Amino acid sequence: MKRLTHRPLGIVALVFSLMAVSLVEQAAATQAKDTSRHLYDRVMEEFKHRDYEAALAGFRLFLELHGQTSLAANAQYWVGECQFRMGRYKEALKSFYNVVSYHPLSPKLVSSTLKIGQTYGKLKDHEKARLMYERVVDQYPDSPEAEVARKAIEADAARAEPAQEITEHTVVPSIGETTSSSAESDATVPIRDR
Repeated sequence: MKRLTHRPLGIVALVFSLMAVSLVEQAAATQAKDTSRHLYDRVMEEFKHRDYEAALAGFRLFLELHGQTSLAANAQYWVGECQFRMGRYKEALKSFYNVVSYHPLSPKLVSSTLKIGQTYGKLKDHEKARLMYERVVDQYPDSPEAEVARKAIEADAARAEPAQEITEHTVVPSIGETTSSSAESDATVPIRDR
């Protein structure tokens, strides 16, 4: 009989010790979460004060220390945003692609896709920029980012339109060719098939 009474007490002690370990782990996780949130918020303050170099260093540190937290995708986005604002477009492109590739469920996915388009625009790759803008509009049509993308597409079309007008309607006189009047020289003349 004595053995039977010791075993249930041993099991109860084991259960209580496991519960205590679980509570300690939960407390540690909560503390780590609070620490990561505090660091993230502190670095965001640097960004808001336009100290992009300090914010960039802070977000990189955050990713080293808390790269597996729920804020990691946001921090990666802000790394790209700091780089973008400092004119480091190729680095920014990599950072935004990192969000899209490794955090496809992130709330920063749409913003990162839009920023990829804007970054391509800064790099003068207008075709890739347009493709990214179209992706935002197609996949997230009701988002605020889609509205920005639509305006960028319209601006790109307006930018490209005058160039087409010049090539389609302007005749460049040959060397030695003259026009009879100044009014005639100011007119836009369609290109003739030769």
